[in-house]
Amino acid sequence: MPLGLYMDHNVPQAITLGLRLREVDVLTAYEDGTHELEDADLLDRATQLNRTLFTRDDDLLAEGSLRQRENIPFCGVIYAHQFRVSIGRCVQDLELLAKAGELNDLKNEIIFLPL
Repeated sequence: MPLGLYMDHNVPQAITLGLRLREVDVLTAYEDGTHELEDADLLDRATQLNRTLFTRDDDLLAEGSLRQRENIPFCGVIYAHQFRVSIGRCVQDLELLAKAGELNDLKNEIIFLPL
């Protein structure tokens, strides 16, 4: 089954739209009504939905690292620095991960873009 992605509120709409044009399963925090949640709660929500969280926010990267250290399960975090990784590269790499990967591949993992 393809990987479902959950976009935090810092992800540019162009990334979400680019992925949807490529038929990638994407849900945004805005669409889910969770865009004002704290980082830990946002990661919990993505995990409840069995989706891997994509972010360009260093704070969510820190939250994922904390969960790894403390053995707190989560459905994975994919991180791309907002100034060093282009929108196009994010779309390409996320499409690859979503179509070739499975949720179990990314559980409790942090993936850095570019691949």
